[in-house]
Amino acid sequence: MNIDKIQLARFVKMDDPACVLDEVRVISHRVFPDVEFTPVEEVFADTRRLFAGEFPGFRGCNTGYHDLKHTTDSFLAMARLMHGAVLQGRPLSRRNMTLGLVATLLHDAGYMQELDDNTGTGAKYTLTHVQRSIVFMDSYLAGRGCSREEIENCSVMCKCTGLSVKLREISFSSPEVEMLGKMLGTADLIGQMADRTYLEKLLILFYEFKEGQVPGYESEFDLLAKSIDFFGFTRKRLDNELGGVAGYMRHHFKERWDLDADMYAITMERNCVYLKHHLEEHPDDYRNYLRRGGYVEQLRGRNG
Repeated sequence: MNIDKIQLARFVKMDDPACVLDEVRVISHRVFPDVEFTPVEEVFADTRRLFAGEFPGFRGCNTGYHDLKHTTDSFLAMARLMHGAVLQGRPLSRRNMTLGLVATLLHDAGYMQELDDNTGTGAKYTLTHVQRSIVFMDSYLAGRGCSREEIENCSVMCKCTGLSVKLREISFSSPEVEMLGKMLGTADLIGQMADRTYLEKLLILFYEFKEGQVPGYESEFDLLAKSIDFFGFTRKRLDNELGGVAGYMRHHFKERWDLDADMYAITMERNCVYLKHHLEEHPDDYRNYLRRGGYVEQLRGRNG
């Protein structure tokens, strides 16, 4: 099989949340054939409501980069990592698998604005969204009858998505929860960076960063150019801070699809090579080479 001709997006219809949920259900039953998947389905439904502005007290998602698809991309990546880990003999309980999936679904809830918050968009919370997500998670999971220990475990997993977080400074309740935290931090990164429209969505991310007062980016082009270095930063973070759990992905693809390859690592590398080439060759009209997903059309009127 020619890996060069295989696209990650071909395995699952990633822009259809129902298809993503179906695949996570399949994976979960491959890990534990008798697992009770209903709790995940219920949280998934509430997450869709939250992003759609149908959840009580919230306006819904108005950030084009950190949208529902980013959450479902991370959700599927998390399930795949857990599957690969179990195939390699790593211990994982049914309950902790469920909590890992739930924490992933809620990890960006902090971008949502309450109904009386009418200023700007959720992007203004970029620098504080992790803690806001944890606050939402605490209330939501308590309402679902989760124990304090379960809520704290989900919260600590969510903390692992912060790019500046030093995981050695986090107190995990068990090696299993530590593994899940590293997996969530990994799924959050590779889920977005292996998206077939990742490069296009970086244009949207620049404006989220601008509203969120994230320093260090002067223009769309500047963010794109610095994203090349971010690929290198990500590889190091995956291997070191996040414990190399990304390596479990290959085992998932081997068992699920009979493909001995990590399609996330391959797709991320393709994205990096494409971005570097076109910024070097077409610095003045880079938007013309980022046409997927209609994101350029959304940005008409912003700096050209």
